[in-house]
Amino acid sequence: MDLLAYWLPLVWAAILAVAVTLYVILDGFGLGLGILFHVEPREERRDVIMNTIAPFWDGNQTWLVMGGAGLFVAFPKAYAIIMSGLYIPIIVMLLALVFRGVAFEFRWVSKPKNEFWDLAFAWGALVATFAQGVVLGGLLQGITVQDQHFAGGTFDWLTPFALFCGLGLVAAYALLGTTWLIYKTDGDLQDWARNAAKPALMLMLASIVAISLWTPYSVPRIAERWFAWPNILYLAPIPLLTLAAARYCWQGIENISFDAQPFISAVALFLLGLLGLLISNVPYLVPDSLTVWQAAAAPSSQMFMLVGTLLLLPIILGYTIFVYWTFRGKVRQGEGYH
Repeated sequence: MDLLAYWLPLVWAAILAVAVTLYVILDGFGLGLGILFHVEPREERRDVIMNTIAPFWDGNQTWLVMGGAGLFVAFPKAYAIIMSGLYIPIIVMLLALVFRGVAFEFRWVSKPKNEFWDLAFAWGALVATFAQGVVLGGLLQGITVQDQHFAGGTFDWLTPFALFCGLGLVAAYALLGTTWLIYKTDGDLQDWARNAAKPALMLMLASIVAISLWTPYSVPRIAERWFAWPNILYLAPIPLLTLAAARYCWQGIENISFDAQPFISAVALFLLGLLGLLISNVPYLVPDSLTVWQAAAAPSSQMFMLVGTLLLLPIILGYTIFVYWTFRGKVRQGEGYH
């Protein structure tokens, strides 16, 4: 294997990891706000909740597009297998995201008869989140592959583990949404968000523990990676840091002096969780079936697309930073961008 054939798949895997991470975090709190619509019926509070994310939500979708397009271009075999094995939850996720996105635009112009678009925003966010969790669970539990082609059934993804991952992601995004509200609002809405953040944090931690035990129990390869000596010594800081981030988040929820603390620590929990998933599955792109090198496109194709990606990536990152900086600060009732 020459140098390009070895390193280019690793570079593209890193780009995809960054895109997925940024999407999960940036759109995660937006979807979490939609989930909160189910438990906050008051119109004036819903207006503020939507205004805290209105300037950002559409730009956050860029990372989802980059992740999907990057997978298609750089790892076409993995793209074909994942799309074939998880076609139904992926389509459901995309349709739900469409309803959630359209609701942003139509909810304001339809006032005061905006009940349908409130439902579209709330259920679009909930269904999209659950479907994303199911996709993750379906991928982690493994997709049936023979001769580097999908060889499973239409509903192989429909398992208790995948459904549990869907519910766990709902709790996790709800935590991101509540902590974002603590950061971006004040007064009664912030107090409500603090109260809602506590059960969301507990449910997310319970999900992390359950999945962390479920995956090594079901997949011996993951158990060996985490619990074999000396790996258990090297990897012990990850669960310890997770506990520290959860404690820091809980303290931030109760502490009224530093509103960004809960959100920062919730993001840290997500980063640690994603790091754990990465450690469990590297170098597989399709767990137990295809590594990044087996799934990779030709080096010439990867290099061609890498040049354009490296040119555009700083622009996208710069735009993202600019928007979040421009619309920094608290959002109050009667204020907002829509």
